[in-house]
Amino acid sequence: MQKFTARMAFIASMAALSSGAQVAQATTEKPDLSGTYNIATLTPLQRPEEFGDREFVTKEEAEATAKYWAENLAKDDAKSDPDRDAPPEGGVEIYIPEFSGAAGGVGGYNAFYVDIGDSKFRLDGMYRTSIINQPANGRLPKLSPQGMQKAMAQRANFHENTGTAWWLEKGVGPYDNPENRPLAERCILGFGSTAGPPALPVMYNNLKRIVQTDDYVIIFNEMNHDARVVRIDAEHLPDSTRSWLGDSIGYWDGDTLVVETKNFREEPGLFMASSELHVTERFSRIDENTLRYAFTVDDPNWAEPWGGEYPWPATEDKVYEYACHEGNYALGGILRGARVLEADAMNESAAGSDGPAE
Repeated sequence: MQKFTARMAFIASMAALSSGAQVAQATTEKPDLSGTYNIATLTPLQRPEEFGDREFVTKEEAEATAKYWAENLAKDDAKSDPDRDAPPEGGVEIYIPEFSGAAGGVGGYNAFYVDIGDSKFRLDGMYRTSIINQPANGRLPKLSPQGMQKAMAQRANFHENTGTAWWLEKGVGPYDNPENRPLAERCILGFGSTAGPPALPVMYNNLKRIVQTDDYVIIFNEMNHDARVVRIDAEHLPDSTRSWLGDSIGYWDGDTLVVETKNFREEPGLFMASSELHVTERFSRIDENTLRYAFTVDDPNWAEPWGGEYPWPATEDKVYEYACHEGNYALGGILRGARVLEADAMNESAAGSDGPAE
């Protein structure tokens, strides 16, 4: 009897240990973030000034915004008259003033290419007025003195396209060599911090594909086929090792994947950021079809850190190849065109110097 009792006690203890191991395994198993997500949203990065301190909008206001965009995109998507005249010199504005810079002018885009979502996002049951929620006003903080210097340097190279070599008076111009052109124009990075970090919605190509293993999380971006490789529980590379997308290290904080990224090159994808940019991202599951994405930006070009959050809804859409060719074709045309304008300007100057003295 004693042997039977001892044997049963041993079996019971082994069962308890086995059950405990299964519980421990269940509690340490991490959420699977894998999937394809469409982050397009009508909610802007910054809170429009007319909302003031309002963090949320009503359902009716959100529906009005959706209607506005649907109607205007439909107008711009209407069939073109095949018998229409050539556009006037300098191009024309399109129906949507928000996109007049990219889609207007010479007609580089129309609504066929615009994919900004069909509604504002809703998080925790509420429609937000902006992605940014830090600072509380929902807007980017002021630039620091260092950031102001960068802004002034960039503004010096901004000029309306007048069809003349206006930069010759400065000695150094934005078309002197390929490296002067923006990264997106050279097909090195997508525009608007689409790949991140932080990953932000842009005018089109807003799909993200996440592939997760025990040691890596890959975030593959539709725009420019940029792929971020997050190494789990690893150490950052030396500061001397820098890349366009930075060095991303991830770790699990409960059911949330926290990603710390630094070691950027001189021009990160985030507009106005510096090589000292440090981004903290947090990925977690809201439900089986939605991720919550939150981020904090810490960069000496801004007077204080800032951040935001928004949902990543799952989609059945596929991520196809984004064959960015501007760097192969358009870039050469841009530089050759600039040389033509410079030659025209020098010929005009030479002709003027040979004319009669006044």
